[in-house]
Order: sequence, then C-alpha cells, then structure tokens
Amino acid sequence: MKKNQKILFRTASLLDVQYAEAICLEMENSARVRGTGIAKRSAEYLVQKMIEGKAIIAIAHNGTWVGFSYIETWSHGRFVANSGLIVNPVFRDMGVARKVKTRIFKLSRKLYPQAKIFGLTTGLAVMKINSDLGYEPVTYSELTQDEAFWAGCRSCVNYDILMAKERKNCLCTAMLYRPREHKIAAKAVTAIRSRFKKKILIPVLA
Repeated sequence: MKKNQKILFRTASLLDVQYAEAICLEMENSARVRGTGIAKRSAEYLVQKMIEGKAIIAIAHNGTWVGFSYIETWSHGRFVANSGLIVNPVFRDMGVARKVKTRIFKLSRKLYPQAKIFGLTTGLAVMKINSDLGYEPVTYSELTQDEAFWAGCRSCVNYDILMAKERKNCLCTAMLYRPREHKIAAKAVTAIRSRFKKKILIPVLA
C-alpha cells in the first residue's frame, strides 16, 4: 500500500454501516492471531455505535475501510472506554492506529467531558499512544466496577486468569485519563508561565 494513500478520518454515521461486518470479522481475526482476547461485539452492535455517532472510522479514497474504534460508557457515564481499535491489515504501519485513537479520544472528551477515560491493553504501541494522550497506568480497582464491563472479558482467552486474581489484575495493563486532574494541571502550567513572563526584563534602548 502506498504511503501517500489518501485517508479520511471522520465520525462514523449511517453511511458507514456497510463496513460493520468486515470490521467485526477483522476484530476476531486479529484477536486470534495475537492470541489475546477482546470483548466480542456483533456487527449489529457496531452499526448501533455508528448510527449514534459514537465511533471513528477511517476510509481510503477508493472506499476501503482503513481503521475503526468506538465509545462505550459505564457506571452511568462516569467512565468511558475507547474500544475495538482495529486497523485493516493492508493499511498497517502507516500511523493509522494513532490517528484513530487520537480522534476517538477527542470525540469522547467532547461527548463526555467529565468522564474518566480508561483502557485495558497488552499492546505496547497502544500504551505509548495512551501515555501521549495523558493516560496513566493504574490498578484495576480504579477502573469502572460495572459488572456489564467485566462480563465482556469472558470472551478473552485470559478470563480465567482475571477471575483467579479476583479482578485485581491480569495480563492487560490498565490505563486511565482523569479530566479533572488534567484541568488542574493545565491551570497550574498557565499560572507558572504567566508569572515567568512577568519576570522577564525587556531591555530598554538608550
């Protein structure tokens, strides 16, 4: 695939339901190849996310789907997960995953500005992207305790390990973005910069 291939990244909509089946199939294939599990979702579930505008999709100029991710909410909207990140094998190693992840993160912040955004992953690349977005590694106890979320782990090959450890940890690394803490940190940085500018002496020409 050419590196200069034109790719459009956008919020998914009714126009994109045609890709749901292929995306769902690739999610299953990818999990099988990696030997790790992700919460299985049906094509109908992905269609619902597309129609609700709670997903990001990347499309090539020829109409081929390139990448995808969707938003899930837990604990009455207090927690948000950016789930199902997948890239079409033909378009891998082109930075697509980072772009999709960044856009789904921004969409989550727009739709749920007060929610904590979390993720569970075994992928080093995803951990790096999450870290760049402001996520931090946390213990499982800091994630949503919504039973519906953890039920999704049953399709993972490591589910027995998770339950044997009483959901305290597993092979996945838990990462969390806390909007309130980032807002406080941003204000602190702004205040420091403001004080620093005031201390700069501007030379006066004689």
